[in-house]
Amino acid sequence: MPNLEPVISDQSNHWLRLAMVRGVGPMLGRKLLDVCGTIDSLWAKPEASLQSIDGVGPQLLSSLRESHADITSPVLDLCREQGIGLLCPDDDDWPESMSMLNDAPLILFFRGDVNCLNGKQMLSVVGARRASREGCVMTRRWCRYLSDRQTTIISGMAYGIDAAAHGGALEGSSATIAVLGCGLSTLSEQQQLQVEAVAAQGCVISEFLPEVSARPEYFPRRNRIIAALSHATLVMEADVRSGSLITAKQALEYGREVFAVPGSVMGGKHAGCHQLICEGAPLIENADGVLQNMGWASGSTECNHKKTYRAADVKEAKLLQLLAVESMHLDHLAESCGLTVPELSPILLRLELQGVIERLPGSRYMLLCTVLKA
Repeated sequence: MPNLEPVISDQSNHWLRLAMVRGVGPMLGRKLLDVCGTIDSLWAKPEASLQSIDGVGPQLLSSLRESHADITSPVLDLCREQGIGLLCPDDDDWPESMSMLNDAPLILFFRGDVNCLNGKQMLSVVGARRASREGCVMTRRWCRYLSDRQTTIISGMAYGIDAAAHGGALEGSSATIAVLGCGLSTLSEQQQLQVEAVAAQGCVISEFLPEVSARPEYFPRRNRIIAALSHATLVMEADVRSGSLITAKQALEYGREVFAVPGSVMGGKHAGCHQLICEGAPLIENADGVLQNMGWASGSTECNHKKTYRAADVKEAKLLQLLAVESMHLDHLAESCGLTVPELSPILLRLELQGVIERLPGSRYMLLCTVLKA
């Protein structure tokens, strides 16, 4: 991770102070700013001029009155100690995509390079934590491809699709951004390693005070930041109860594009994606489809023209027909094809060497190309 000095300006300190007032959230905070004009004039504003604001009552006025200038000192000391920077809406590097949103965070804590928060091609990639192996493999491959084509990949640094998205982006040449649902000081040792990797090629951000631990109700707040930062959201694999659909819904409310990747109807792992497609989200079959739909950097023939293959015999045709539906385990393939594992193995090896299929962890196989009819 780059050894960056924390950015803690006087303006950031004022915004942090506001964010620490009990009862003040992003929307109410901005209502206060609309009346006061500037953040530094808020604290000298007469209470009478604030009482007319919807949501401001005696309890909040009391909290504002009790807020003192040095209330932020412990947080700032911790940030300096741990190399955490602060970013506020008055800073030049504040994300332009969030500048007009009334529910944007009042402050962002970060590690890494905040310049990437204003990239020209910003794509959030989201999906299930308990994603299928093929879903993770595909996500990683697509994100590497998109990263090599000037696309900043944004996700939530969770397990499954999030981890695969960041992993693929780190293998590419563009930045990646992780948005956390907790403070930057509460992460496990493994998560700290992830933060260091992402911060070295992008940025890790959170609106939560450094010592705030993750809670389920915080993740929708995190998801709105993911949606707001992005020009488009790609849902890779999600069921109908997935938090990824919250991100997609928020993206639509912000006027962003939402794309969905279809999958098998068995098991419900893609039911959320199918619901989005039924509601009008463009169906995406390859990474280049995102670039084309967004009018971004042109892709290569690698994704635009998927490799084709014609089965050499009846056994191959049956095998490829099965894999065209979903990835399958070696034993299941053998049973479905009516072959023994020793009979099937050389066929699989031949197809793998030709780049027609790919062997996944756990002896599962995935089809990589379009199969032509005999």
